[in-house]
Amino acid sequence: MNETPRWLDPEQKAAWDSFIRMQEKLIGRLSRRVQTDSKMSAADYIVLAKLTEEGGGRLRFLELTKLVEWEKSRMSHQVTRMAKRGLVTREECLDDGRGAFVVATPAGYAAIEAAAPLHVEHVRRLFIEALPREELSTLAQISNRVLEHMEKQPD
Repeated sequence: MNETPRWLDPEQKAAWDSFIRMQEKLIGRLSRRVQTDSKMSAADYIVLAKLTEEGGGRLRFLELTKLVEWEKSRMSHQVTRMAKRGLVTREECLDDGRGAFVVATPAGYAAIEAAAPLHVEHVRRLFIEALPREELSTLAQISNRVLEHMEKQPD
C-alpha cells in the first residue's frame, strides 16, 4: 500500500504554481476593493451576487451553499451575519420543514447594485484587459474543461 507520489513534472508544476499565484492575487485584490468600495466583505458580495444573479433574489440554503462551494456551517454563519445587517433574511420552506430559503432584502439589493459596477470595473482592469479576446476565449474553454472534469470526480 506504499504508493509513490505522482509528483508534477516541471511544466505541470509551473502551470499550477502560476495559476495559483494569479488566482490568489486576483481574488485578494478584488476582495480588498469590494471591502474598500462598498464596506461589504467578499463573502457578502458573493452571496448577494449569487442570490440576485442565479435565484432572482431567493435561493434554497443548500442550493446557495453548493453554488459557492462552501460548507454548510460557513454559509450558516455568513447568512446569520448578513441577516443581522439586514442584507438577507431566512424564510422557512413550506414544502419541506427542514429546508430554508435565503432571500435578499431591499437593503441587500441596494448593496449589490451599488457594489457591482465598481467590482466589474476592477475585474475589467485587473483581468479582462490583460488578455486579448482570443486568449479570453481560450481561457474560458480551458476553465470549462476543468470544471467538467471536476464534476466527474469524487470530492
